[in-house]
Amino acid sequence: MNRQPQLMDASRMRDILTPHFSQIRENVFLNSELGMVRGNPTVFSLLMRQKPPFTINDHRFGIILSGEAEINFNLQDRHLKSGTLVYIGPGTIIHPKRLSPDLHIFGMGLFSNFPMPFAQGQMPSAFNGQVRDFQLPVSEENIATARHILDTIWQTVHATDNYHRPTVTALVAAQMHHYDHLFRQQADQQAGSRSREQTIFDRFLQLVTQHCAEHHQIGYYADRMCLTERYLSTVIRQTSGTTAKDWIDRALITRIKIELRHTDKTAAQIAHEMNFANPSFFSKFFLRLTGMTPGAYKAKG
Repeated sequence: MNRQPQLMDASRMRDILTPHFSQIRENVFLNSELGMVRGNPTVFSLLMRQKPPFTINDHRFGIILSGEAEINFNLQDRHLKSGTLVYIGPGTIIHPKRLSPDLHIFGMGLFSNFPMPFAQGQMPSAFNGQVRDFQLPVSEENIATARHILDTIWQTVHATDNYHRPTVTALVAAQMHHYDHLFRQQADQQAGSRSREQTIFDRFLQLVTQHCAEHHQIGYYADRMCLTERYLSTVIRQTSGTTAKDWIDRALITRIKIELRHTDKTAAQIAHEMNFANPSFFSKFFLRLTGMTPGAYKAKG
């Protein structure tokens, strides 16, 4: 049985890193709104000791400066290497599988109370919730631009004990625009070369990640994609080797485990929020997929 994801938010990261701060302080910035890591592999080694997978409730941006990593984001295995920009958004499930000893990442996290630089409805399209995560292998010039912006943020937050929030916010906006431009550029390029089947599969997984808590049946996703259930089922099985219902159930179980592990909600409350007909059906579903009841799982956590 897979281990349930742990919430890796600002508070949890602070608890993990504070005992080691004398060792990493030159490469880490952390306050209640913003976190930054500047190429120190010790930080990621400390996080890996916490037994992944993890989930986050904020926005994270990174640049792979050197080395490589095998990481599963939202049920998809990814191979990251030097020259890659990485974004992971709220609700992402992260399961690092392998990090090379020479892995260096320069990144930042915009924690849940960070003053986002965009008004509601004006977020760049890459960050408006339609995409949970992405990884962009880009040119040296685009890496240099992203790194220059991060360097400037790093210098700004270290200029005084209380960094100048409007300047930091404006620089964060610039970085988000840079990532968004490159994301849309890559999406346009892939649309011309990716097979129709792969495009359908990718869109299906995006929708499942976003809506599995409310919609458990393939019919909803087929309707959203303007496809028949039979055609969508065939494409998903042929492309991934797994049925569409299995993908939906897998995502749903992950969401349920997070609720059981990280909230005080009862099984009945979760069953209602997750759109199950009744608590009994919810318990039978969870037992069939995990081998234990929701109550036993929560008590074990």
